[in-house]
Amino acid sequence: MKKVLFLAPLLVLLTFLFSCDKLDKLLTFTIEDSQSVKIATGFPVNVVTPVSPITVPTRSDEKFKNENTSANLVKDVKLDRLTLTVTDPNSENFDFLSSISLYISTDGNDRILLASKDNIPMGVNTVQLTPTTEKLDKYIKASSYTLSTEARIRKAISRDITIRADSRFKVTADPL
Repeated sequence: MKKVLFLAPLLVLLTFLFSCDKLDKLLTFTIEDSQSVKIATGFPVNVVTPVSPITVPTRSDEKFKNENTSANLVKDVKLDRLTLTVTDPNSENFDFLSSISLYISTDGNDRILLASKDNIPMGVNTVQLTPTTEKLDKYIKASSYTLSTEARIRKAISRDITIRADSRFKVTADPL
């Protein structure tokens, strides 16, 4: 009888924990995006230089619909990961880059740091940036956002380089 009394609360607790885990998975999903940008020759060396901003359509309404939610039910959006990869030319790496900061905005007046990396190692063609801890709800809910970049060039760029930025946002929302 004592075993039954001891096991009953344990079973209730385990059931609750597994239910919460399943519920959390229903309410949490990711939005992934990939953008490419061409870095041209002629950037000054050892000076923080802005790179031309790019506008990114979010297509988030479609993703929200696929996840059985909507923008008005989104509770929280955080950047989970942002990776930069040199895609062209294949033989190139990030030796030219010392540091980079990416910013996100919707109208130019709400620009915040999205991710950054200082002391980029030599000889790598992929770099993982440190994401912001800021809430990004309004940027992902918008029809588009703008990414702007500031980079410190370590050495002169002798040819155009294409870099792909792969981002993953973690979204928490209530279901419809």
